[in-house]
Amino acid sequence: MTVTMPPPRLPALDPARLTPEQKVIHDAIASGPRGKVQGPLAVWLNSPGLADNAQRLGAFCRFGTSLEPRLSELAILVTGRVWTAQFEWAVHKPIALKAGLSEAVVEAIRTRRTPPFEKADERVVHDFARALHVDRKVPQELYDEAVSVLGTTAVVDLVGILGYYTLISMTINAFNVPLEGDFVAELE
Repeated sequence: MTVTMPPPRLPALDPARLTPEQKVIHDAIASGPRGKVQGPLAVWLNSPGLADNAQRLGAFCRFGTSLEPRLSELAILVTGRVWTAQFEWAVHKPIALKAGLSEAVVEAIRTRRTPPFEKADERVVHDFARALHVDRKVPQELYDEAVSVLGTTAVVDLVGILGYYTLISMTINAFNVPLEGDFVAELE
């Protein structure tokens, strides 16, 4: 499968030519748990106020929620798939696999099939994320199940993750954020 990526719409910013405000934010991102400034975060540096606030929300959504990484990464993959956000998918697929999602689940999401879940919490996160992204609402029965399986705090955190990674996906798609390194486009 060969997926052609469109050219990026913004040139990469040269770290040596950042404004003082951009440099502070760049350095905060690079010295944090992400370790580098790439993809949509690099795009956001064109608007330092957005970059600062969004990266702080992102740090919480990625590293600080009550959801264990396996479930958080599942929500991120569902979001990336809904938006066909190549960069998001490429970056988070290996993280999701390392966090414990099965290859079969990841491949089913990639190919838009119903995943073969063995764990109820994964099925609930997937179904909740799909319902909210696709139908723009969550049926009461699914909401009740999510609260029962995950807890109220985790459901609130899940919605935050879905919203943040929607912003990420929108940024990727609006600005044609390119893949970096050895990543390949896998989403059709």
